[in-house]
Amino acid sequence: MVKPTIRDVARLAGVSMSTVSRVMNAPDAVRPDKREKVEKVIKELGYHPNALARGLIFKRTQTIGVLIPDVSNMYVAEVIRGMEDATHGLGSNLIICNTDRDKKRMVKYLKVLKEKQVDGIIFTSDAVTEEYFELFDRLHLPVVLASSEALDYEIPSVKVDDYQAAYDGTCYLLEKGHRRIGMISGSLDDPIAGMPRLNGFKDALRDRVGAEVDEAAELEYGSYRFEDGYDAMKALYGKNKELTALFVASDEMALGAISYLHEIGLKVPEDISVLGFDNTKISKMSYPKLSTVGQPMYDIGKTAVEKLDAILRAEVDVELELRTYLKHEIIERDSVAENKVEDQG
Repeated sequence: MVKPTIRDVARLAGVSMSTVSRVMNAPDAVRPDKREKVEKVIKELGYHPNALARGLIFKRTQTIGVLIPDVSNMYVAEVIRGMEDATHGLGSNLIICNTDRDKKRMVKYLKVLKEKQVDGIIFTSDAVTEEYFELFDRLHLPVVLASSEALDYEIPSVKVDDYQAAYDGTCYLLEKGHRRIGMISGSLDDPIAGMPRLNGFKDALRDRVGAEVDEAAELEYGSYRFEDGYDAMKALYGKNKELTALFVASDEMALGAISYLHEIGLKVPEDISVLGFDNTKISKMSYPKLSTVGQPMYDIGKTAVEKLDAILRAEVDVELELRTYLKHEIIERDSVAENKVEDQG
């Protein structure tokens, strides 16, 4: 006889696998009606999760595992600082694991975190695939996403609304009188920040001025790094010298773009305005100081830890507070100027 799996329970109960996992690990965080339905199916199937792994939930070690894609990233450093301060305040500790977006490496770290008997896991920035979700589920530990979300799974998350933030950033450039606006976007393969920011940019132009983006002449892509911004700006300027403003999907890429513009003798913002995204510390150190769409990196990390702690204490209904969106803001500095030349008629 084939042993029933968590997938079987989820299918028969009409819920997600993450809901089944929470029923077993943190039942008070699930609505009573769903919990009863899942418990009934578990009983009917005779499903038995690993008792040892499940027991870890109730024996807190005051340790949290954090999976991050790149510890050297300036954005991630700010998020981790928020996590560190929050765990310190709660009397807990962090185990930071740099996955380098390598699946084998992540599997190895998950095994280590299980051996260390961490209380829960925070997963940062990357998208959650079905394979990753199943790896999380085998731990029978609560997981909270920071600067990420999983719309296909009921995993708690904390981030900004990337679509709305990019929409508002584009509107800011439009309000400054710019109409010929280009974008250096994140990867189209990135569902967390790449696609939402690109769609926000496109929709703002369409909604506010009825303009459709010429993807061949007004768009380039990168992986959020300085060198990506430099290369993308070089390619973009090579095919379109009429742009008066540029919206860039990360501060690092924005500074790379500014570096290239400086090399070819163009001034920011006199010749072209540049708006970044993130508000990392380096945005205040550059010349000119970078105007940017700021997201509360520290608060994202802090809130993710607090949310995980509330789940562990069964003080939050996860289904009612599944996705937390923190506020973004437009940070005005020196890299964006009003466009007084272009005919706006």
